Amino acid sequence: MIPKLSTGALALALTVSPPGHAAKEPDLATVRASAARFQDVRQALAEGYVRDPENMCITSAMMGQPAKAGAMGIHFFRPDLLGIKSPPNPRVNGNGTHTDFTKPGILIYEPQADGSLQLVAVENLVFRWAWRDAGHTAPPTFHGVSYELMEDNPATKVDEAHMFEPHYDLHVWLFRDNPNGKFEPFNPNVSCAAMERSAQAAHDHGHSKR
Repeated sequence: MIPKLSTGALALALTVSPPGHAAKEPDLATVRASAARFQDVRQALAEGYVRDPENMCITSAMMGQPAKAGAMGIHFFRPDLLGIKSPPNPRVNGNGTHTDFTKPGILIYEPQADGSLQLVAVENLVFRWAWRDAGHTAPPTFHGVSYELMEDNPATKVDEAHMFEPHYDLHVWLFRDNPNGKFEPFNPNVSCAAMERSAQAAHDHGHSKR
């Protein structure tokens, strides 16, 4: 899922608070304001985000979930923040433990009928082994919500971890209302239909030339 990447040293740092003081989490308005510039996907690319090379617009049905749960969209990620330094072997792996939502490791976009992309959510992802090696015994949390553990279940036909090694992730729907909940992975108000129609049109066009 991840292309060959040539990235510099891992650019992340965890905020350390003085003893007895918990790190203050940014409120959602602050997170939204910090990500607003990425509504222009060109800005995301300029700051080092790369598009999922498989160009997948992920839906709940693709992940073995009820179709009514909705979709996620297309993922753009920062390899340095996720700690990814090499292509999958066989799964994507990294040493990232970055959880700062004012600098999200992943941006999620919904494809539009005119071919443009609309920012709908931000996400952070940490690999389980790296998180544990950093001394944590429980998943990371944000606003009291635990990140979800994602790992492939070999007993199912779908890959619940999206070709990633076991990891924790959390979505925050800041640019599209989500009836499922602000931190749920899928959103019924997000659709991959525009991209599916475009792919079908390209397929039909290819056949018409034969």
